[in-house]
Amino acid sequence: MTSTENVFAAIPTATVTENISAGKAIRDTATLARRGLLKFKHSPQLLVDVIIVPIIYTVLFGSIFGGVIAGDVTTYLPTLIPGVLVNVAITSTVVVGIQLREDIDKGMLDRFVSMPISRIAPLAGGLVAANLRYLIAVVITVAAGVAMGYRPASPLGVLASAALVVFSAFALSWVFALMGVVLTKASAVQGFSALLLTILGFTSNAFVPTSTLPGWLRPIAEVNPLSQLISAVRLLSNEGQVDHHLVYSVVGSLLIMAIATPLTVRIYLRKL
Repeated sequence: MTSTENVFAAIPTATVTENISAGKAIRDTATLARRGLLKFKHSPQLLVDVIIVPIIYTVLFGSIFGGVIAGDVTTYLPTLIPGVLVNVAITSTVVVGIQLREDIDKGMLDRFVSMPISRIAPLAGGLVAANLRYLIAVVITVAAGVAMGYRPASPLGVLASAALVVFSAFALSWVFALMGVVLTKASAVQGFSALLLTILGFTSNAFVPTSTLPGWLRPIAEVNPLSQLISAVRLLSNEGQVDHHLVYSVVGSLLIMAIATPLTVRIYLRKL
């Protein structure tokens, strides 16, 4: 054996972990979720859409539609705030797919899977960290509304609404994670996401009552999943009550995850 061969023979070989326990998978996911949170700390501009946009939407739409729809801005706020809250939180889910696609393009996932960690942790970690974005969107929207005169009748209902919105946003984020692993460009993820969310957002009851819409559009708006979620949030926040809209929202979110989660994970693991 030559001296060169001796040198290489002395280098310890990497160990490959074939089986990862559920506990380790959870710890790995938490570690990579922390990585996602540190991104927000070092790049605060990533939070612009959940900090600045809710304020702009609340002031802008309140000023434009308040007098026309409700007679004044304050009277319009119980209708507006839940609509803005849901729209901002749901729109921010797009970032999950974009960041996942960027990590794939930069080779970050290749680096992660070369380590003795759970292969699903990089995907799950990003999804978990994104929940902070949705929570920030909820807090900023409600705070902006209160500053303008919004007084929700049920504080407990507001907390329940926040939990419902974060849960629904988490469910929808799996759809955009699926786009992130299927589409080949981050710009494509952003483009398709913007198209989908624009259609859902402006064919809902977020900013105007469905009764004011044209006859052909009204049935579409009434069955729109976003309309169901917004109606549930309005009833919870403004009256502290629940009805079938809450059931539809929860069941719809569970159905989205039941379809999108295994599909996303399957395609994601195939690409590693």
